[in-house]
Amino acid sequence: MTLIGERALAPLDALRRQTFASLSSPNYRRFIGGQAVSMAGTWMQTIAQSWLVLQLTGSATAVGLVVALQTLPILLFGPYAGVVVDRLEKRRLMIGLLVLMAAQALVLGVLTATGTVQLWHVYVLALLLGTVSSLENPARQTFVLELVGPDNLRNAVSLNSVLANVARAVGPALAGIVIATGGMAVCFLINAVSFAAVIASLLRLDLTALVPWTPAPRAPGQLREGFEYVRRTPALAVPLLTMALVGCLAFEFQVVLPIFASETFSGDASTYGFLTAAMGVGAVVGGLGMAAWGRTGLPALAAAAAAFGLAMLATALAPTLGFALAGMALVGAASVAFQSTGNSTLQLTSVPHMRGRVMALWAVAFLGSTPIGGPIAGFVSQHLGGRAGLALGALACLVAAALTTVVARREQHARPAAVQTAE
Repeated sequence: MTLIGERALAPLDALRRQTFASLSSPNYRRFIGGQAVSMAGTWMQTIAQSWLVLQLTGSATAVGLVVALQTLPILLFGPYAGVVVDRLEKRRLMIGLLVLMAAQALVLGVLTATGTVQLWHVYVLALLLGTVSSLENPARQTFVLELVGPDNLRNAVSLNSVLANVARAVGPALAGIVIATGGMAVCFLINAVSFAAVIASLLRLDLTALVPWTPAPRAPGQLREGFEYVRRTPALAVPLLTMALVGCLAFEFQVVLPIFASETFSGDASTYGFLTAAMGVGAVVGGLGMAAWGRTGLPALAAAAAAFGLAMLATALAPTLGFALAGMALVGAASVAFQSTGNSTLQLTSVPHMRGRVMALWAVAFLGSTPIGGPIAGFVSQHLGGRAGLALGALACLVAAALTTVVARREQHARPAAVQTAE
């Protein structure tokens, strides 16, 4: 290659290194490789579980109840789960929790394969999985910082979002093939085996390369201490309140999009699939963009929430399916920008011994709000249409952006005053 050619490619090479900076860590490469396999398996189980419940009951309400049971423990136990995560060594905790999740998938697979599965089995196993997930989620979120350090945290969070959306596209597709050829039980069994990949990655980590971390000592009142810490720290309270509002009303696509596809555009399941796929493609592109150029802090979070809201509003107003597909791609990109900005802001702002509690509250705001927001979004969409369901989410995002902007400006004005007082 000529010198001119090398110079021309230099900016692209620099962009590639910036976009995938966290992959320079061997530990992170091992971890994200295991996560890729496990996430695909998890999506296979999610799809198979919904089909299983529909086969057992023929009721969409029963499917919704399973989802609620799987997320309810995060809402109920999430805050205390953060206390546990702050006390324990995360790698060992995650290995134990992943073994339990694999066992849950194995039991469901065996029950289904033997033809003895009943609806109450699925309900109980979904509740158990949700309980384990209430601990695993904050442990996994905070462990990323130990893998890559603060400098590459934002990049790693963005790449995790990309991976999650790729798994969201690949997992259901694989589930469809496996269900058609081998049955639902095979999906559950494959998911059980897939956990071995991430467990193996955790066992193979170079422990000397992890960022040092000091566990919080056991003491009374630690749950209350976590809430008080967040309350007096606007840089933490605002992202959590923002996610609670947006997570409750905007991230209800599994409820709104089927109605949007069928009633607004007179479509079928394939229309719903195209809308979901468009969102997934946008999320992958948006995640890579955030990995290269993303920012943290309240102003960046306000901008991401505003972009999310405007993209949802544009999609709600789309005159044709083509415009709606383009709008959903923008929604996917903006949603990842919002999630990764909020996640990184919280982790980089939190003091180490509080980080588990803070990220547990993030999980409560994001995932634990589903039992509340799902019925609201469903009611609005059923009575006012899919466009109204998307518009409701857009309104939540725009209100969250406005409130975050107000607090960010107050903090900016208060900072110089505090400096002058100190002088």
